[in-house]
Amino acid sequence: MVVQDRRGGAAAVAVVCGTGLAVGLLATGCSSEGAAADDQQPPGRAAGAEAAVRASADALVRARSAAVRTAMETVSGGTRVAIRGTGGYDFTTSSGQLRVVLPDPAGRPGEGRQPITEILAPGALFMKNRGAGVPADKWVRVDTGTLTDGNLVTGGATDPLAAAELLRGARDVTYQGREQLDGVVVRHYRGTTDIGTAARAASPRSRPALFAAEKGFTTDAVPFDAYLDDAGRLRKVRQRFRFANGAPQGASVTSTTELTGFGGRVAVRLPDRRDIYAGKIASAAPQGRRGT
Repeated sequence: MVVQDRRGGAAAVAVVCGTGLAVGLLATGCSSEGAAADDQQPPGRAAGAEAAVRASADALVRARSAAVRTAMETVSGGTRVAIRGTGGYDFTTSSGQLRVVLPDPAGRPGEGRQPITEILAPGALFMKNRGAGVPADKWVRVDTGTLTDGNLVTGGATDPLAAAELLRGARDVTYQGREQLDGVVVRHYRGTTDIGTAARAASPRSRPALFAAEKGFTTDAVPFDAYLDDAGRLRKVRQRFRFANGAPQGASVTSTTELTGFGGRVAVRLPDRRDIYAGKIASAAPQGRRGT
């Protein structure tokens, strides 16, 4: 998978209330009252909708952990590529582990390629089965603060906490009504979030990545659909990003994160230093100036 930054360069991607990220966050009491008020109104603009969406990261911090399903679809020049992942995330340590499945060269999901193991940690992304000359028993470590998208899409899956923190910049939110999601009644909200606003409101440990993400996209405005349960927890979020990659219509990436099984044990062990590959990796950081 190749993503582009708004400054015009290509990045050869690595094949592809709470969490610990929210250390120092004040629990803001989520959105039960505001969400309940939304239920009394028809779909459309609703009092408390923006506050409910913005507080969803705090609700995840209180939930402590969740099972995760991810899906990322890239469309550029008529070519569509889908990447899927499964795993778990511990919001108390801001870390998680995913098994990411890439399509084969013909576009068939999961065929002909070994899945990549990804470990998400504060400020870092670790990948195993990275390919491109990396030994099979070694991990690749990427400093997410150096990525121009803040690792919102680079790894082929959005860090669940980053996806929720990004909603802190939500605006023009409309309430779409109640729906069923995996047997759970959720409230569906739709709107746009601003990356810069979200970065300024984010927890200290996720703020650097979101500030980095300001540089990575054609626009700071990210359309989203968010689904919250009665506890204000984010059950599903779909976010749509755009890149200026030289194609007439640019490139778009739709990232979907689904969260279930809150409160379960999620064990994440960071790779030992001796297991991290120190050689040259066949990838390039985005270059160029921010586009318009």
